[in-house]
Amino acid sequence: MREDTEMMKFDPNYWALIIGGSSGFGLATAKKIAGHGMNICIVHRDRRGAMPAIQKAFDEIGKSGVRLLTYNLDALSTDGRRVVLEGLTHALGLEGKVRLLLHAVAFGNLKLLAPWTPKNPGQSAREAIAAMRGLSDDGLQAAIQDGLGQGLDALAALADPPAYNQKQFLDAGDFARTIQAMGFNIVEWVADLFAHKLFAQDARVLSLTSEGNAVAWRGYAAVSAAKATLESVTRAMAVEYAPYGIRANVIQAGVTDTAAMRAIPGSEQIKARARLRNPMGRLTTPGDVADFIFLLCLDEAAWVNGALLCVDGGERIA
Repeated sequence: MREDTEMMKFDPNYWALIIGGSSGFGLATAKKIAGHGMNICIVHRDRRGAMPAIQKAFDEIGKSGVRLLTYNLDALSTDGRRVVLEGLTHALGLEGKVRLLLHAVAFGNLKLLAPWTPKNPGQSAREAIAAMRGLSDDGLQAAIQDGLGQGLDALAALADPPAYNQKQFLDAGDFARTIQAMGFNIVEWVADLFAHKLFAQDARVLSLTSEGNAVAWRGYAAVSAAKATLESVTRAMAVEYAPYGIRANVIQAGVTDTAAMRAIPGSEQIKARARLRNPMGRLTTPGDVADFIFLLCLDEAAWVNGALLCVDGGERIA
C-alpha cells in the first residue's frame, strides 16, 4: 500500500518536543514525523566528540523543510528546562503548539543489588565440545562470542554469563538519580509546558518502558523501579490532564539494538534470545517504534489515553 505523505501532513504549527533525541527511538521519531511536516525541538546531552555524526543526522531532519531547534544540555535540570522552554516559546510564537512530547531519556544505573557468583548452565556442554574437538575452553568461548556477533543466536545458551562489578552495588543515590531521570522527569516537563500554555488542544505525551518493568533482570533493579514509576505517573497524567486535551501513554518496545541496550551487560545474549523468541524472527528497530509514535500523533488516535502499548512484534507473548 503506497504511503502518500502529502495526504498525511501535520498542521504546520505543530511541534514535537523530544527529550533524548540524538539517537535511538528519539532520533528515529524526529526523522519520521519531520517527514510528515511536524516541527521538531530536540533536547539531548552528548559529548563534543559525538557531535559531528549527530549534527549530520540533525541536518538531514532540517532538509525535511520543517523548523528544527536543538539543545545540548542537561534535560534533567530545572535550568535546562528553563532554557529550552524560553527558546521554544519564542519559536512557537502566537500560533505554534506542542502536539507531541516524547520523553526518551536513557540514563540509568546498572549495578547489582548483591554479589553474584555466575553459573553457566551451558558450561558442561561447552567443555564437552571443546574436549571432543581438542580446543581450549577460552578458544571456544571466543568463537561463541564471535558467532553471536554474526547472528548465530542459538549459541547464546553456551556463552559465559555477563560480567558485573562485584565491588559496587546500588545505593539510595543510584536509585534516586535513575528514578528521577526515567521515572518522573517527564512530569516536570509536562507541568512546565502546561504552565506556559504550550500544549496543543489535542496533545500527546509519550514515553518508553521495557519488559524489565515486570521481569527481574540482573542489574536492572534501579531501571525497573524507574519504569514502574514512569508507568504510574503516566496513568496519573492521563487522568488529571485529560480535561485539557492531553493524552498520556507509555510504549513498551521490544528488545532493540540501541546504544542504551548495548550498555547492558550481556546485551549480545539478550538480543540473541530475543530474536529466537520473537515470532517475527528479528529485533524491534527504532523505526518500528517511530512508525507507531507517528500513528499515535494522528487525529484518529485521540481516544488512546492512559495505556501501555506494546510495539514488539509479539515478543512479549512468545
